[in-house]
Amino acid sequence: MADNVETGRITTDIPARMDRLPWSKWHWLIVVGLGTVWILDGIEVTIVGSLSAALEPEGTGLGLSAYDVGLAGAIYVTGACLGALFFGQLTDRFGRKKLFMITLGVYTFGTVLTAFSMNPLWYFVCRGITGAGIGGEYAAINSAIDELIPAKYRGRIDISINGSFWVGAAGGALLTIPLTDPTIINPELGWRSAFALGAILAFGVLLVRRTVPESPRWLFIHGREEEAEEIVRDIEQRVERETGQSLPSVTETLTIRQRKTIPLTTIASTVFTLYPRRTILCLSLFVGQAFLYNAFFFTYGSSLETFLGVTQVGYYIVAFALSNFLGALLLGTLFDTVGRVKMLAGTYILSGALLAVAGFMLGPDMTAMTLTILGMVIFFFASAGASAAYLTASEIFPMETRALCIAFFYAIGTAAGGIAGPLYFGKLIEDATASGDIAGIAPGYFVGAALMIAGGIVAIFLGVHAEQETLENIAKPLTAEDDLDESGPQPAHA
Repeated sequence: MADNVETGRITTDIPARMDRLPWSKWHWLIVVGLGTVWILDGIEVTIVGSLSAALEPEGTGLGLSAYDVGLAGAIYVTGACLGALFFGQLTDRFGRKKLFMITLGVYTFGTVLTAFSMNPLWYFVCRGITGAGIGGEYAAINSAIDELIPAKYRGRIDISINGSFWVGAAGGALLTIPLTDPTIINPELGWRSAFALGAILAFGVLLVRRTVPESPRWLFIHGREEEAEEIVRDIEQRVERETGQSLPSVTETLTIRQRKTIPLTTIASTVFTLYPRRTILCLSLFVGQAFLYNAFFFTYGSSLETFLGVTQVGYYIVAFALSNFLGALLLGTLFDTVGRVKMLAGTYILSGALLAVAGFMLGPDMTAMTLTILGMVIFFFASAGASAAYLTASEIFPMETRALCIAFFYAIGTAAGGIAGPLYFGKLIEDATASGDIAGIAPGYFVGAALMIAGGIVAIFLGVHAEQETLENIAKPLTAEDDLDESGPQPAHA
């Protein structure tokens, strides 16, 4: 029997049971086991940015040029895009847990190899492998988190977890301060130790992640309803013990036509034909935030060193990173209360407008402190909006397509902003360095601002009111008894 044919038909109340759970210690386990990988990504990206000077010398580094440093960043992002697409479809096909274990292993493998780089080519290849692992993580982790966290808390938790990237960025910046100080540690050993540390932390996350269950939602759609029931019963019993509350019964059910796999053709037609408005929305959000972030952050350290006379950028990056995390943490709750559409539009448009203002302020009077304060204010808002882009892609498409949709939009947006951005800004910095004028990078600020504002405007017209709604109400599964088209039932307050 072909994998994609119907294998059974069941009626289940698992989504309603998962969404009615009160917050408990078990949910914190999910946050720690799955969410901490964003911290690793933050460490990884920041270490590379902070270690650029240490990687350039022939003797203690790898003899990289300024162009090579930018190229390595582009290779990392390219690997992340390809990894997201490759592992994203496997996550929908083989399950969340298998893939979030495999992708973390790929990341760890790539980071370990990076620590042993002996020439630029080896370093470039390792950056690609590490990026592939991280890209796969974005698809596997976001889908698993949204399917395990109750609807009431889904927005704030997803946004806070995605924002935890900046905890890693702050930690990475602090770590590189002593590791790049030749009076403390040998320069060659310092940068290698920085990469090795990322692998050690990843191994610790792997141990915690082993206890995270497979998504019951994925299981019952793929004909493993008995396993899904067992997992949900165990979760319910644990939550009752931890909270001391008796869980209320549920009446809402969903009838599913089970299949082992869903063809990619079906997934593609779902994204582009059944939900074209949502596709445009996600593309706009991902392109805007990816270009804004990669363009600014990839050049922030270089701007401080090249134009503003800063010799140790780590402390500045820590302040910038903490503002980003606080934005996601403090504003995340509003996406569940004020609403997705208002908060998406507000954070995107405001941060884009502020970046444009910063572009006009670039000039001979700009100081390191002023640039950092501007970045902290801009990205306090941008961080929450950018994190919500991943939440949006994860929750507004059917469950069978969730991981691949995240991967697709991540890859498209990141390719536009994360590959073109660093290369474009690298050229701007070269030209600005030659002229000695920091205002030379302003055109990049204006492009990022325009794309971010455009994303916010699109959210106003095409955004989905998904706050506190069960995932199956936002986008009914493709295997559900009653098919849903985009003009069909929407959340009651949409």
